[in-house]
Amino acid sequence: MAGKIKHYIDNLIEIRSQGISSIATTTRTKLLLKGIDTTKYTESSDDDPAVIEKIKLVAEEMGIILGD
Repeated sequence: MAGKIKHYIDNLIEIRSQGISSIATTTRTKLLLKGIDTTKYTESSDDDPAVIEKIKLVAEEMGIILGD
């Protein structure tokens, strides 16, 4: 299923920021510092299990559990 990475990124940002743009920006920055460029992934991007795992780990660090 293509686009799973984009889905996880969007969910993480939405849950973490709760609509506050400055928190959304810092969340994107944290992902970038962890090696995940949020602008690189679209709904048609191939799913890389390693990237998905990184996103889940970052979410876990933030106290967020991302489901499938």
